[in-house]
Amino acid sequence: MWSKTQLCQTDPVTDRMRLTGPRAGSSPVPRAQRWRTGACCSWPCCPSSSERSGPWAAPRANASDMPETITSRDAARFPIIASCTLFGLYLFFKIFSQEYINLLLSMYFFVLGILALSHTMSPFMCRVFPAQLPNKQYQLLFTQGSGESKEEIVNYEFDTKDLICLGISSVVGVWYVLKKHWIANNLFGLAFALNGVELLHLNTVSTGCILLGGLFVYDVFWVFGTNVMVTVAKSFEAPIKLVFPQDLLEKGLGASNFAMLGLGDIVIPGIFIALLLRFDVSLKKNTRTYFYTSFLAYIFGLGLTIFVMHTFKHAQPALLYLVPACVGFPVLLALFKGELTEMFSYESSDEVLPHTPRLTHFPTVSGSPASLANSMQSFDLSTPGRRRHTPSDM
Repeated sequence: MWSKTQLCQTDPVTDRMRLTGPRAGSSPVPRAQRWRTGACCSWPCCPSSSERSGPWAAPRANASDMPETITSRDAARFPIIASCTLFGLYLFFKIFSQEYINLLLSMYFFVLGILALSHTMSPFMCRVFPAQLPNKQYQLLFTQGSGESKEEIVNYEFDTKDLICLGISSVVGVWYVLKKHWIANNLFGLAFALNGVELLHLNTVSTGCILLGGLFVYDVFWVFGTNVMVTVAKSFEAPIKLVFPQDLLEKGLGASNFAMLGLGDIVIPGIFIALLLRFDVSLKKNTRTYFYTSFLAYIFGLGLTIFVMHTFKHAQPALLYLVPACVGFPVLLALFKGELTEMFSYESSDEVLPHTPRLTHFPTVSGSPASLANSMQSFDLSTPGRRRHTPSDM
């Protein structure tokens, strides 16, 4: 996992970057050029993934594709769970053979990577799929029991376009398992990052501050306080980072010297930036001031990380600089514009997203039981897709 010109070390728990200097025997490519490559190639991931998680995101056909909202309680517990997981991996690599553990991880991320890449390719496939070809619908249904006790275990709907995406993703997956090529790694890494920002939502700005603040402390402690993260990162092989070849012009696609950026340094700030994008939309001012401010702050924080690493020649936890930048700049802007109260009182869950059915009115109930029954019947008939209950259904 460690290359000759490694510029970062990846945290296997939160998939985040640890910037380090080049090792002995590294390529003669200038440092400034290597750092510019890593920074410039990584920053487009944040806005694209934030756009996919915005209120105009495409509707999701399956319940498993719906976003998972991170509450303040989840945010507070996450650094503790991540610390326990990190230390558990450290013990695993100390006790068991590294080869067998990485073999299991390769198979695990092989399956996850195929599914994530297929989901990421789906919107693009919908645009390029020929209208002349039939797009058949399929349903994968697993149930348990029979009769009235029948229970659905899996109920997944897909079509021909999804099957094509799955086939292409499977080819990339086999390529990654056999060759561990950096292009296959990046395809899986981008898919994981985009899906992470798209499927993880923060409900409030205060929740985002709790999450980023907790991971800020987590980052600093495990990087500067112990060697646990360094040991695990050296042993962990998985597509949990984006790699940028520094000798691409010299060796082409066979490049072997890389700068790397952990996915967590995209996903963790990305879900906060996506929240600010939804906040911009809720203001109904046709501007994206907070989104662009936080996005530029992300670039500034990443550049500052690289600068400090170069100055002190020591591994740097990226969130040490990304968190103050991504949180501080938007908060200062809100304070300047007099919208700080609105920012911290905004709740993303209160926003009615497109394609999300909501009950907007209730039937008026008054009079006798007969009038109640008539009122409920009229409500059932006026609600699309609502099943009308009859006495025989009871």
